[in-house]
Amino acid sequence: MAMLENRLRKNQRILGKWARQQDIECFRVYDRDLPEYAFAIDCYGEYVQMAEYQAPSEISDEKVNARREQAIAAVQEVFGLARENIVLKSRKRQRGSQQYEVLSQSKSFFVVNEGPARLWINLKDYLDTGLFLDHRPIRQFIRENAKGKRFLNLFCYTASASVHAALGGATSTLSIDLSNTYLDWARRNFLLNKIGSKNNRLKKADCIDYLSSKYEKFDLIFLDPPTFSNSKSSSNVLDIQKDHGTLICNAMNKLERDGLLIFSTNKLNFTLESESLKKFEIRDYTKFSLGKDFQRRKIHQTWLISHKWSPQTY
Repeated sequence: MAMLENRLRKNQRILGKWARQQDIECFRVYDRDLPEYAFAIDCYGEYVQMAEYQAPSEISDEKVNARREQAIAAVQEVFGLARENIVLKSRKRQRGSQQYEVLSQSKSFFVVNEGPARLWINLKDYLDTGLFLDHRPIRQFIRENAKGKRFLNLFCYTASASVHAALGGATSTLSIDLSNTYLDWARRNFLLNKIGSKNNRLKKADCIDYLSSKYEKFDLIFLDPPTFSNSKSSSNVLDIQKDHGTLICNAMNKLERDGLLIFSTNKLNFTLESESLKKFEIRDYTKFSLGKDFQRRKIHQTWLISHKWSPQTY
């Protein structure tokens, strides 16, 4: 346990100072740094979430349970937290709608700051917390490049990227998702940041169907689809490795000639299709899209995509 405490103190000293300088309250402080303690540990203001990776089958339950208790004790000691301020979750591969299943009905929401944005977090009721920490630099990029632009947020989740776009001066935002739960959450984020609904719309729709429509153009689009989706609310099945070429091409049809599409995926071993996308200008933005707390591991891949003859202002 002493090894884990020492590592947490070191990481917290380095990353905590960086987070304060960046006006960030949510960041990853530990991610399987020590093989014996296979956790992803994230700070959310005055709370810590510990996501435990599934142990190999050859490790006994007794040893797994002992290491878990040691890890919780180390977090309490280093961060000076009460046990109720630590949320423990099990981390394993999710399929379909599993990542959106309700784990609890605590309704334990609290607010965190991310630069100028204020966002609602819930660590207990869902597998995800309401904020994808690894996309923080992308949200900053969107905020810094949204002024005077029409912004489209596909598979928007709780619309944190739209909040940043609106705060960055976007003339309008449209955020699309199939989940009523997350659209309600997005609405609360808008209200928290005093973002009006007239020019910042939330739409319940299947993004695949929406991209097949002929109306509306945008200057800046964020496309962050799930790795796999077979929602009960839609007849469409999405496999991002197989379908991303069509998805990107359809999204590019929504993009103005001088606009920019940000495409991101967290699928392991993902390969970007070359043939159908060669008509576009594509730049790998991955290394710039990962914050200091995620640079040790390649959590996602990100590309900036534009029409080939469009002027590059980004």
